[in-house]
Amino acid sequence: MARVIPNWVRAKSAAKRAAYRSGLEVSLSDEIKAAGQPVIYEEYRLPYLVPETRHHYTWDFTLANGIIIEGKGIFDATDRAKHLFVREQFPELDIRFVFSSARAHIGPGSHTTLAQWCDKYGFLFAHKHIPSAWFSEPGPAIHPSVLLKEGPYGYLKRNPDAARIQALARVAASRRPA
Repeated sequence: MARVIPNWVRAKSAAKRAAYRSGLEVSLSDEIKAAGQPVIYEEYRLPYLVPETRHHYTWDFTLANGIIIEGKGIFDATDRAKHLFVREQFPELDIRFVFSSARAHIGPGSHTTLAQWCDKYGFLFAHKHIPSAWFSEPGPAIHPSVLLKEGPYGYLKRNPDAARIQALARVAASRRPA
């Protein structure tokens, strides 16, 4: 008995043979040929920029000395990119990671571990626990709360502990050697 092949399968296999991406493109190509026009397919490439979008970064913990602690179990590509963007735009911040497993790989099939990624991009990290030395370090020259704006898109206006955070920042700054 002859095998019956549905039209959508024929169109799909024709698309593969003709280097088109879909059966619709095959049909459109046929229409252009039937109209006596030359078929010009994906010959031109136009670069464009994706417009800037506003994002917000909410970190897990802030130590009294201003060091930012991020606890990470899963550290996917989007999250890694976010931290690189934040570091680029706010180099004054001291962001450190505590991983549930620093030896875990950044993704399936990757040989890079989370620890190697942090070393490559200059982030300090720890495995499962915050090192006690992080609590007593002087921290960054500028407390994170000082960098944040007040207003509708800011953090301090919405945070009921804003006054406490700013007081901690002043205390930490006064303890720094001049």
